[in-house]
Amino acid sequence: MSFEGIELRGQVALVTGGSKGIGRETVLELARAGARLAVNYLSDESGAREAAREVEKLGGEAITVQGDVRSLGEAESIVETCANAWGRLDVLVCNAGLWRGAAVEEMTEELWSSVVDTNLKGSWTIVRAAVPLMKRQRSGSIILVSSTAGQRGEAFYSNYAASKGGQIALTKALAAELAPHGIRVNAVAPGWVETEMTAHVLADERARQEIEAGIPLGRVASARDIARPIVFLASDWARHITGEVLNINGGSVLCG
Repeated sequence: MSFEGIELRGQVALVTGGSKGIGRETVLELARAGARLAVNYLSDESGAREAAREVEKLGGEAITVQGDVRSLGEAESIVETCANAWGRLDVLVCNAGLWRGAAVEEMTEELWSSVVDTNLKGSWTIVRAAVPLMKRQRSGSIILVSSTAGQRGEAFYSNYAASKGGQIALTKALAAELAPHGIRVNAVAPGWVETEMTAHVLADERARQEIEAGIPLGRVASARDIARPIVFLASDWARHITGEVLNINGGSVLCG
């Protein structure tokens, strides 16, 4: 028995925070499925350009787009760049994020705002910018990269947990709002993932063993473990899925 593989040929995808980690792997997996890529970055220009070169090595097309999603104006410019390059936007992956915390009584206003503005406001700005184009197309798939922290909380990272819980609520609200326009909105909720963001914790062998002991599958995810489910949600294989939060955590958080 055979089946058709995931096919995104002819589609345009924008990945925020696409220069490294989950974002970079998502860029590459979307390219393997045939999509043309806009790789957004804030400051890591070399990483974004390298990701674009990797897309081209795979036979695809890619552009890099600098912009800070904390600003609505810059988010609009990012989407405008995609529209100018290819005339459409089919897949939006809201991946740009920060993971920085402190005890609540020691958390500064700047630390709170930097994380919440990047993770939650940054999802809203880029969605707001992309939706008019998707509405004109009568189609689109939006995937927000949330976290288990948004489902169960995370001590000493209340800002991060609040932002990720907000992304989950935003996903569900937008799914209902945008479905009549042919736009699907879903989220993924990773647990521990091997990326630059978590390297300082996972480099400690004792800490890593404790983390892996709490994961039923017994290992920390790779970035590709997250990227491939994102591509699935972007594709027609998931055409009747919207408002879903797909848990990708090795069984560490079991929730519906």
